[in-house]
Amino acid sequence: MYAIIETGGKQYQVNEGDVLYIEKLEVNADETVTFDKVIAVNKDDSIAVGAPYVDGATVSAKVLKNGKAKKITVFTYKPKKNKKRKQGHRQPYTQVRIEAINA
Repeated sequence: MYAIIETGGKQYQVNEGDVLYIEKLEVNADETVTFDKVIAVNKDDSIAVGAPYVDGATVSAKVLKNGKAKKITVFTYKPKKNKKRKQGHRQPYTQVRIEAINA
């Protein structure tokens, strides 16, 4: 059984027990979060697709930690104009474990 959920502007295919890195949520570690934007649910070789979301379907997950990804370097320049800019960025994330798919 799997579900397709939407969070943080992205879509994820999840099974029970999966660990995901998603866009940062405003919840603390060891709390439970519920995703109600379920796009599709596959159960016993039958799939339920919502328009846009499946009614009554939720996915519950436990927040493992909040953190930041590795630093990336953003470098932009304009040739022949002596214009350049260098900066770094660390994307915040929330790590969750899928506990249950309620369909």
